[in-house]
Amino acid sequence: MPVLTPICRSCRARRGDVVLDLGKQPASDFFPELQDPGPDPVYPLRMWLCAECGLAQLAEDPTVPEEPRGVEPAALVAQARDAIGRVMRSGLVPPGARVLEYGSPHGGSWLPMLAEHGLSPVDGDQADVVVDCFGMMHAADQHAAVAERASRLSQDGVLLLQYHSLATIIRNGQWNALRHGHFAYYSTVAVTRMLAAAGLTPRTAWRFDLYGGTVLLAAGRSGQVDTEVRALLAEEGGSGVGDPRIVRSLQETAESSINALRGWLQRQRGTGRRVYGYGAASRAVALLAAAGIDDTMLSGVADASQVKWGRRMPGTVIPVISPAELVRAQPDAVLLFVPDLLDEVRAALPALNGRWVIAEPVPTEDPATRRMVPPARLSGDNK
Repeated sequence: MPVLTPICRSCRARRGDVVLDLGKQPASDFFPELQDPGPDPVYPLRMWLCAECGLAQLAEDPTVPEEPRGVEPAALVAQARDAIGRVMRSGLVPPGARVLEYGSPHGGSWLPMLAEHGLSPVDGDQADVVVDCFGMMHAADQHAAVAERASRLSQDGVLLLQYHSLATIIRNGQWNALRHGHFAYYSTVAVTRMLAAAGLTPRTAWRFDLYGGTVLLAAGRSGQVDTEVRALLAEEGGSGVGDPRIVRSLQETAESSINALRGWLQRQRGTGRRVYGYGAASRAVALLAAAGIDDTMLSGVADASQVKWGRRMPGTVIPVISPAELVRAQPDAVLLFVPDLLDEVRAALPALNGRWVIAEPVPTEDPATRRMVPPARLSGDNK
Protein backbone atom coordinates (compact mmCIF):
# COMPACT_ATOMS: atom_id res chain seq x y z
CA MET A 1 0.00 0.00 0.00
CA PRO A 2 1.53 3.36 -1.00
CA VAL A 3 2.25 5.90 1.73
CA LEU A 4 0.19 9.02 1.23
CA THR A 5 1.79 12.44 1.45
CA PRO A 6 0.67 14.09 4.69
CA ILE A 7 -1.34 17.30 4.62
CA CYS A 8 -0.44 19.80 7.35
CA ARG A 9 -2.99 19.78 10.14
CA SER A 10 -2.63 23.55 10.44
CA CYS A 11 -1.78 25.32 7.17
CA ARG A 12 -2.87 22.47 4.83
CA ALA A 13 0.47 22.43 2.99
CA ARG A 14 1.77 19.18 1.50
CA ARG A 15 5.47 20.00 1.59
CA GLY A 16 7.40 18.58 4.54
CA ASP A 17 9.61 15.81 5.89
CA VAL A 18 9.23 12.72 8.04
CA VAL A 19 11.65 13.42 10.90
CA LEU A 20 10.93 10.47 13.20
CA ASP A 21 9.65 7.03 12.25
CA LEU A 22 8.94 4.50 15.03
CA GLY A 23 7.50 1.90 12.66
CA LYS A 24 4.24 0.22 13.60
CA GLN A 25 3.19 0.62 17.20
CA PRO A 26 0.15 -0.32 19.30
CA ALA A 27 -2.27 2.47 20.13
CA SER A 28 -0.72 4.23 23.11
CA ASP A 29 -4.02 5.24 24.70
CA PHE A 30 -5.78 1.87 24.75
CA PHE A 31 -4.89 -0.48 27.61
CA PRO A 32 -6.39 -3.93 26.94
CA GLU A 33 -7.89 -6.08 29.67
CA LEU A 34 -5.30 -8.41 31.20
CA GLN A 35 -7.20 -11.50 30.04
CA ASP A 36 -7.20 -10.22 26.44
CA PRO A 37 -4.48 -12.36 24.83
CA GLY A 38 -3.88 -10.05 21.87
CA PRO A 39 -2.08 -9.58 19.61
CA ASP A 40 -2.90 -5.88 19.65
CA PRO A 41 -3.36 -4.00 16.36
CA VAL A 42 -0.40 -1.86 15.35
CA TYR A 43 -0.33 1.37 13.38
CA PRO A 44 2.31 3.61 11.79
CA LEU A 45 3.81 6.16 14.18
CA ARG A 46 5.66 8.96 12.39
CA MET A 47 6.40 12.62 13.04
CA TRP A 48 6.13 14.95 10.05
CA LEU A 49 7.51 18.51 9.98
CA CYS A 50 5.64 20.95 7.78
CA ALA A 51 8.02 22.91 5.57
CA GLU A 52 5.57 25.82 5.31
CA CYS A 53 4.43 26.59 8.87
CA GLY A 54 6.93 24.51 10.87
CA LEU A 55 4.37 22.50 12.83
CA ALA A 56 5.66 19.08 13.93
CA GLN A 57 2.76 16.62 13.87
CA LEU A 58 1.59 13.06 13.50
CA ALA A 59 1.88 12.07 9.86
CA GLU A 60 -1.16 9.84 10.25
CA ASP A 61 -3.22 8.35 13.07
CA PRO A 62 -5.79 5.68 12.20
CA THR A 63 -6.40 4.86 15.87
CA VAL A 64 -9.60 5.64 17.76
CA PRO A 65 -8.79 7.70 20.88
CA GLU A 66 -9.71 5.84 24.05
CA GLU A 67 -7.24 7.41 26.45
CA PRO A 68 -8.30 6.69 30.07
CA ARG A 69 -8.26 9.89 32.07
CA GLY A 70 -5.13 9.99 34.17
CA VAL A 71 -4.48 11.04 37.74
CA GLU A 72 -2.97 14.50 37.80
CA PRO A 73 0.62 14.35 39.10
CA ALA A 74 1.58 16.60 42.01
CA ALA A 75 4.21 18.28 39.80
CA LEU A 76 1.49 19.31 37.35
CA VAL A 77 -0.70 20.68 40.15
CA ALA A 78 2.22 22.71 41.54
CA GLN A 79 3.07 24.06 38.10
CA ALA A 80 -0.56 25.04 37.47
CA ARG A 81 -0.70 26.98 40.74
CA ASP A 82 2.58 28.71 39.89
CA ALA A 83 1.33 29.55 36.39
CA ILE A 84 -1.97 30.97 37.63
CA GLY A 85 -0.14 33.11 40.14
CA ARG A 86 2.09 34.55 37.43
CA VAL A 87 -0.83 35.20 35.10
CA MET A 88 -2.85 36.99 37.77
CA ARG A 89 0.13 39.15 38.71
CA SER A 90 0.64 40.11 35.05
CA GLY A 91 -2.52 42.22 34.93
CA LEU A 92 -3.77 40.47 31.77
CA VAL A 93 -6.83 39.08 33.54
CA PRO A 94 -9.45 41.57 34.85
CA PRO A 95 -11.19 41.01 38.20
CA GLY A 96 -14.27 38.81 37.96
CA ALA A 97 -13.33 37.52 34.51
CA ARG A 98 -15.29 34.72 32.87
CA VAL A 99 -13.20 31.66 32.04
CA LEU A 100 -13.58 28.74 29.65
CA GLU A 101 -11.32 25.69 29.90
CA TYR A 102 -10.46 23.12 27.27
CA GLY A 103 -9.66 20.00 29.27
CA SER A 104 -7.02 17.34 28.76
CA PRO A 105 -7.25 13.56 29.27
CA HIS A 106 -4.07 13.85 31.32
CA GLY A 107 -6.20 14.93 34.27
CA GLY A 108 -6.63 18.05 36.33
CA SER A 109 -8.37 21.40 35.90
CA TRP A 110 -7.38 25.00 36.47
CA LEU A 111 -10.95 26.09 37.24
CA PRO A 112 -10.90 25.52 41.04
CA MET A 113 -7.67 27.51 41.40
CA LEU A 114 -8.92 30.26 39.10
CA ALA A 115 -12.09 30.46 41.21
CA GLU A 116 -9.87 31.31 44.18
CA HIS A 117 -8.94 34.46 42.24
CA GLY A 118 -12.56 35.38 41.56
CA LEU A 119 -12.90 33.97 38.04
CA SER A 120 -16.17 32.26 37.14
CA PRO A 121 -16.64 29.52 34.51
CA VAL A 122 -18.84 29.90 31.42
CA ASP A 123 -20.12 27.21 29.11
CA GLY A 124 -21.80 28.25 25.88
CA ASP A 125 -20.81 31.91 25.89
CA GLN A 126 -17.68 33.85 25.08
CA ALA A 127 -15.06 34.10 27.79
CA ASP A 128 -12.57 36.72 28.96
CA VAL A 129 -10.04 33.93 29.54
CA VAL A 130 -9.74 30.73 27.51
CA VAL A 131 -7.43 28.15 29.10
CA ASP A 132 -5.88 25.24 27.25
CA CYS A 133 -3.37 23.22 29.24
CA PHE A 134 -2.01 20.38 27.07
CA GLY A 135 -5.44 20.02 25.49
CA MET A 136 -5.10 21.30 21.92
CA MET A 137 -2.50 18.70 20.92
CA HIS A 138 -5.32 16.11 21.05
CA ALA A 139 -7.14 17.79 18.13
CA ALA A 140 -6.59 16.14 14.75
CA ASP A 141 -7.49 19.36 12.92
CA GLN A 142 -5.14 21.95 14.39
CA HIS A 143 -6.41 24.81 12.22
CA ALA A 144 -9.97 24.23 13.40
CA ALA A 145 -8.84 23.87 17.02
CA VAL A 146 -7.15 27.28 17.06
CA ALA A 147 -10.09 28.89 15.25
CA GLU A 148 -12.55 27.44 17.74
CA ARG A 149 -10.63 28.75 20.74
CA ALA A 150 -10.33 32.17 19.13
CA SER A 151 -14.09 32.23 18.46
CA ARG A 152 -14.80 31.66 22.16
CA LEU A 153 -12.62 34.61 23.17
CA SER A 154 -14.16 37.98 23.97
CA GLN A 155 -12.83 41.01 22.11
CA ASP A 156 -10.36 41.94 24.85
CA GLY A 157 -9.91 38.41 26.15
CA VAL A 158 -6.75 36.36 26.60
CA LEU A 159 -6.00 32.83 25.45
CA LEU A 160 -3.67 30.89 27.75
CA LEU A 161 -2.08 28.05 25.82
CA GLN A 162 0.34 25.66 27.54
CA TYR A 163 2.44 23.20 25.57
CA HIS A 164 5.44 20.92 25.84
CA SER A 165 8.05 22.73 23.80
CA LEU A 166 9.42 21.07 20.65
CA ALA A 167 12.73 22.72 21.48
CA THR A 168 12.72 20.79 24.78
CA ILE A 169 11.80 17.55 23.03
CA ILE A 170 14.76 17.93 20.67
CA ARG A 171 17.23 19.14 23.30
CA ASN A 172 16.42 16.37 25.77
CA GLY A 173 15.93 13.63 23.21
CA GLN A 174 12.32 13.07 24.30
CA TRP A 175 11.47 11.03 21.20
CA ASN A 176 8.67 9.13 22.93
CA ALA A 177 6.69 12.33 23.26
CA LEU A 178 5.52 11.11 19.84
CA ARG A 179 2.41 8.99 20.35
CA HIS A 180 -0.94 8.24 18.83
CA GLY A 181 -3.60 10.74 19.83
CA HIS A 182 -1.08 13.57 20.26
CA PHE A 183 -1.40 15.27 16.90
CA ALA A 184 0.90 18.30 17.33
CA TYR A 185 4.30 19.13 18.88
CA TYR A 186 4.58 22.88 19.21
CA SER A 187 7.43 25.28 18.80
CA THR A 188 6.66 28.88 19.72
CA VAL A 189 7.57 29.76 16.13
CA ALA A 190 4.84 27.47 14.76
CA VAL A 191 2.29 28.46 17.41
CA THR A 192 2.77 32.15 16.58
CA ARG A 193 1.93 31.43 12.93
CA MET A 194 -1.10 29.37 13.93
CA LEU A 195 -2.39 32.13 16.18
CA ALA A 196 -1.87 34.77 13.48
CA ALA A 197 -4.10 32.79 11.12
CA ALA A 198 -6.86 33.05 13.75
CA GLY A 199 -6.32 36.79 14.28
CA LEU A 200 -4.43 36.41 17.56
CA THR A 201 -1.08 37.81 18.65
CA PRO A 202 1.14 36.36 21.40
CA ARG A 203 1.60 38.97 24.10
CA THR A 204 3.79 37.30 26.70
CA ALA A 205 5.03 33.90 27.79
CA TRP A 206 6.20 32.07 30.89
CA ARG A 207 8.55 29.09 31.04
CA PHE A 208 8.42 26.14 33.43
CA ASP A 209 10.65 23.16 34.16
CA LEU A 210 7.76 20.67 33.88
CA TYR A 211 8.54 17.84 31.41
CA GLY A 212 11.97 19.36 30.93
CA GLY A 213 10.59 22.61 29.55
CA THR A 214 7.04 23.82 28.93
CA VAL A 215 5.71 27.18 27.77
CA LEU A 216 2.56 29.05 28.75
CA LEU A 217 1.74 31.56 26.02
CA ALA A 218 -0.77 34.40 26.46
CA ALA A 219 -2.39 35.69 23.27
CA GLY A 220 -5.12 38.13 22.35
CA ARG A 221 -6.66 40.08 19.48
CA SER A 222 -4.59 43.14 20.29
CA GLY A 223 -1.40 44.03 22.09
CA GLN A 224 2.31 43.80 21.33
CA VAL A 225 4.74 40.91 21.37
CA ASP A 226 6.87 41.42 24.49
CA THR A 227 10.55 40.70 25.10
CA GLU A 228 9.90 37.23 26.55
CA VAL A 229 8.09 36.06 23.42
CA ARG A 230 10.75 37.61 21.19
CA ALA A 231 13.45 35.84 23.20
CA LEU A 232 11.63 32.50 22.85
CA LEU A 233 11.25 32.97 19.10
CA ALA A 234 14.93 33.82 18.72
CA GLU A 235 16.12 30.92 20.88
CA GLU A 236 13.92 28.33 19.23
CA GLY A 237 14.68 29.60 15.74
CA GLY A 238 18.38 29.39 16.53
CA SER A 239 18.02 25.85 17.89
CA GLY A 240 16.65 24.56 14.61
CA VAL A 241 13.04 23.67 15.49
CA GLY A 242 12.12 24.19 11.84
CA ASP A 243 15.12 22.36 10.38
CA PRO A 244 14.33 18.71 9.53
CA ARG A 245 18.01 17.81 9.86
CA ILE A 246 17.98 18.96 13.48
CA VAL A 247 14.63 17.41 14.37
CA ARG A 248 15.79 14.09 12.87
CA SER A 249 18.27 13.77 15.73
CA LEU A 250 15.30 12.27 17.60
CA GLN A 251 15.58 9.15 15.41
CA GLU A 252 19.10 8.41 16.61
CA THR A 253 18.14 9.15 20.20
CA ALA A 254 15.18 6.76 19.94
CA GLU A 255 17.35 3.91 18.73
CA SER A 256 19.91 4.51 21.51
CA SER A 257 17.21 4.71 24.18
CA ILE A 258 15.47 1.54 23.01
CA ASN A 259 18.74 -0.43 22.91
CA ALA A 260 19.82 0.90 26.32
CA LEU A 261 16.56 -0.14 28.01
CA ARG A 262 16.58 -3.61 26.50
CA GLY A 263 20.23 -4.16 27.42
CA TRP A 264 19.74 -2.93 31.00
CA LEU A 265 16.70 -5.14 31.59
CA GLN A 266 18.44 -8.16 30.11
CA ARG A 267 21.34 -7.63 32.51
CA GLN A 268 18.98 -7.35 35.49
CA ARG A 269 17.26 -10.57 34.49
CA GLY A 270 20.63 -12.27 34.07
CA THR A 271 21.59 -11.46 37.66
CA GLY A 272 18.21 -12.51 39.06
CA ARG A 273 16.99 -9.03 39.97
CA ARG A 274 13.24 -8.45 39.82
CA VAL A 275 12.32 -5.22 38.07
CA TYR A 276 8.95 -3.47 38.00
CA GLY A 277 7.92 -0.17 36.48
CA TYR A 278 5.94 2.86 37.62
CA GLY A 279 3.88 5.11 35.40
CA ALA A 280 1.67 3.33 32.84
CA ALA A 281 1.82 6.45 30.73
CA SER A 282 1.34 6.59 26.98
CA ARG A 283 4.99 7.69 26.65
CA ALA A 284 6.07 4.27 27.95
CA VAL A 285 4.12 2.33 25.32
CA ALA A 286 6.38 2.90 22.31
CA LEU A 287 9.49 2.42 24.45
CA LEU A 288 8.42 -0.99 25.79
CA ALA A 289 6.96 -2.18 22.49
CA ALA A 290 9.93 -1.09 20.38
CA ALA A 291 12.39 -2.64 22.83
CA GLY A 292 10.47 -5.93 22.85
CA ILE A 293 10.10 -5.95 26.63
CA ASP A 294 7.99 -8.73 28.14
CA ASP A 295 7.01 -9.84 31.64
CA THR A 296 10.19 -11.89 32.05
CA MET A 297 12.13 -8.63 32.11
CA LEU A 298 9.52 -6.29 33.61
CA SER A 299 7.10 -7.99 36.00
CA GLY A 300 4.51 -5.22 36.09
CA VAL A 301 3.95 -1.48 35.80
CA ALA A 302 2.22 0.32 38.67
CA ASP A 303 0.05 3.38 38.17
CA ALA A 304 -2.09 5.61 40.38
CA SER A 305 -5.00 5.53 37.93
CA GLN A 306 -7.44 2.86 39.10
CA VAL A 307 -9.02 2.56 35.64
CA LYS A 308 -5.76 1.01 34.39
CA TRP A 309 -5.50 -1.67 37.09
CA GLY A 310 -6.21 -5.16 35.80
CA ARG A 311 -5.19 -4.13 32.32
CA ARG A 312 -1.90 -4.56 30.50
CA MET A 313 0.57 -2.34 28.69
CA PRO A 314 -0.38 -2.11 24.99
CA GLY A 315 1.57 -4.45 22.77
CA THR A 316 2.89 -6.49 25.71
CA VAL A 317 1.69 -8.95 28.35
CA ILE A 318 3.01 -6.75 31.17
CA PRO A 319 0.22 -6.15 33.72
CA VAL A 320 -0.70 -2.75 35.12
CA ILE A 321 -0.95 -2.96 38.91
CA SER A 322 -1.70 -0.69 41.84
CA PRO A 323 1.02 1.10 43.83
CA ALA A 324 0.09 -1.10 46.83
CA GLU A 325 0.77 -4.23 44.78
CA LEU A 326 4.10 -2.78 43.74
CA VAL A 327 5.15 -2.27 47.34
CA ARG A 328 4.05 -5.79 48.30
CA ALA A 329 6.12 -7.25 45.46
CA GLN A 330 9.33 -5.87 47.06
CA PRO A 331 11.10 -5.35 43.73
CA ASP A 332 14.85 -4.92 43.49
CA ALA A 333 14.44 -1.95 41.14
CA VAL A 334 11.58 0.18 39.83
CA LEU A 335 11.85 1.85 36.43
CA LEU A 336 10.19 5.25 36.56
CA PHE A 337 8.74 6.06 33.14
CA VAL A 338 7.69 9.63 34.06
CA PRO A 339 10.75 11.38 35.57
CA ASP A 340 8.66 14.32 36.82
CA LEU A 341 7.04 11.94 39.32
CA LEU A 342 10.27 11.19 41.20
CA ASP A 343 9.69 13.52 44.17
CA GLU A 344 6.05 12.45 44.38
CA VAL A 345 6.71 8.70 44.41
CA ARG A 346 9.57 9.08 46.89
CA ALA A 347 7.12 10.70 49.29
CA ALA A 348 4.15 8.43 48.55
CA LEU A 349 6.01 5.11 48.50
CA PRO A 350 8.88 5.41 51.01
CA ALA A 351 9.28 1.61 51.14
CA LEU A 352 10.69 1.81 47.61
CA ASN A 353 13.17 4.60 48.19
CA GLY A 354 16.57 3.57 46.98
CA ARG A 355 15.13 1.37 44.22
CA TRP A 356 14.03 4.00 41.71
CA VAL A 357 15.68 4.02 38.28
CA ILE A 358 14.85 6.77 35.78
CA ALA A 359 13.94 4.91 32.58
CA GLU A 360 14.88 7.50 29.98
CA PRO A 361 16.80 8.50 27.99
CA VAL A 362 18.82 5.59 29.40
CA PRO A 363 18.19 3.74 32.70
CA THR A 364 19.78 5.85 35.44
CA GLU A 365 19.62 5.22 39.17
CA ASP A 366 17.92 7.77 41.39
CA PRO A 367 20.81 9.88 42.77
CA ALA A 368 19.68 8.89 46.28
CA THR A 369 20.03 5.17 45.52
CA ARG A 370 23.70 4.68 46.36
CA ARG A 371 23.39 6.10 49.83
CA MET A 372 20.07 4.42 50.63
CA VAL A 373 20.35 0.83 49.39
CA PRO A 374 22.45 -1.75 51.25
CA PRO A 375 25.35 -3.12 49.17
CA ALA A 376 23.71 -6.58 48.98
CA ARG A 377 20.72 -5.02 47.24
CA LEU A 378 22.91 -3.31 44.68
CA SER A 379 24.73 -6.54 43.92
CA GLY A 380 21.46 -8.29 43.05
CA ASP A 381 21.07 -10.33 46.25
CA ASN A 382 17.32 -10.04 46.90
CA LYS A 383 17.01 -12.62 49.66
